[in-house]
Amino acid sequence: MLELHCHTTCSDGVLTPEALVALAKQRGVRALAITDHDTMAGWDRAIAAAGETLEIVPGLELSTVHNDRSLHILGFYPNRAVLAKPLQDRIAGRHRRAQAMVAKLAKLGCPIQLPDLPDDAAPGRPHIAAALVAAGYVKTQQAAFNHWLGERGPAYVPYEPLSAVDGIQMLLNCGAVPVWAHPYLFRGGTVATVLPELVAAGLMGVEVYHPHHSPSDIRHLEAACDRDGLLMTGGSDYHGPTKEPSRGYVNLNGLGLSLDLLPPLKQAAAELKQRCGAAG
Repeated sequence: MLELHCHTTCSDGVLTPEALVALAKQRGVRALAITDHDTMAGWDRAIAAAGETLEIVPGLELSTVHNDRSLHILGFYPNRAVLAKPLQDRIAGRHRRAQAMVAKLAKLGCPIQLPDLPDDAAPGRPHIAAALVAAGYVKTQQAAFNHWLGERGPAYVPYEPLSAVDGIQMLLNCGAVPVWAHPYLFRGGTVATVLPELVAAGLMGVEVYHPHHSPSDIRHLEAACDRDGLLMTGGSDYHGPTKEPSRGYVNLNGLGLSLDLLPPLKQAAAELKQRCGAAG
C-alpha cells in the first residue's frame, strides 16, 4: 500500500499528477510519493487531487554524477522554499541539455520538435525519444535510446555536473532525507564500494525494493541497511502505463510494499529539520 518512487508529466512520467493520484486510489495505494526528476512541480496538484483518502509524500529524484556516471538520489520531505532556488538551476540545465540533444539529432539528419513544457517541468531523454517516435524515425522509445540517446549514443549529452556528494548536501541543507535510488542500476561502481562513499557524504537511506532488484540484491541491501543504520525505502519507479513494457516493469503498487516503511522515514525527516533549524 506504499509507493515511494513515482513520476508524472512534470518530468518523464506519462500521467498527470491528478491521473496518477486517481490510479493510486484505484490500486489501493495509501501513501504516494511524487518524485519527479529535479522538480517539485507536481506536489500541489497531487495533494489537491488526493483529498483525505491518500497521503502524498513530497519528494523528488535528484540527478547527480558519481565516477562519471549518472547516479540518482531521492529526497523526501524537503523544505520547499529552501530547495526552490538550487532546483531552478537544475531545471534550467535540463532544458539546455534537451536542446543540445535536439541540436545533435538535427546534425544527424533527424530534426525533431520537443513538446511544450511548463518552465518548472523537467525535460529528459524520454521526451526526446517520444519526439523521435512521433517524427517516424523509430518505432519505439527503446529504439531511440538504443540508436541515439543511450549514454554511448551519438546524440547523448550528459547532465550539467552535480556530484552525488554535492547533491546529498543540497538535500540535507533543505531538510530532505537523501536516499540512493535503485543502487543496482548504477554503472559507475559496485554497491559495496560506492555505498560507503555516499554514507560518508551524509546519505541516510537506500531504495532497497525496486523492480530491477533481484531477491539477492534485496537481501544484500537489507543487510547493508541493518549494518549501517540506513533507512529502507522502495517503489515501482512508476512512469505510467506503457505499450512497451521493459524488463522489470511493474504496475503501480505492484511491489505490495508495507506502510511500515513510512514512519521511520517521517521520523528521520522530522529530526533532520530540527537539526537544520538549530543550525540556522
